[in-house]
Amino acid sequence: MNNELCGKISDSELEIMKLLWQAGEALPVMVIRESLQESIGWEPATIKTLIARLVSKGVVLQEKRKVYYYSPLVDEEQYHAWATEHLISRLYNGSARNLVAALVRSDGLTKDDIEELREMFRVEE
Repeated sequence: MNNELCGKISDSELEIMKLLWQAGEALPVMVIRESLQESIGWEPATIKTLIARLVSKGVVLQEKRKVYYYSPLVDEEQYHAWATEHLISRLYNGSARNLVAALVRSDGLTKDDIEELREMFRVEE
């Protein structure tokens, strides 16, 4: 996993990454622009700037066909793993246990969630 690349993605740029991950294939700029204008209300210039930043950071590949197409160079699972590690490190002093404890104390987990976690951690003899 390239943590350096994952750490370069800003919150706004993450919206473009989510769209690219969801598509599962390279998207033309027009599709990206239309989708983000509709879902978020961003202006075309904002979208163009964010895409250019992602390309310059090496997080998104730009391919010239008839028009420019864009695809992610960091996969979603890589990003999620990095973001989780970063969150645990920053907020819970590197302790995943403290994160889970905080979720339980804040009612962030339902009883079904807790049972599912128990099953995940249950060690078979």
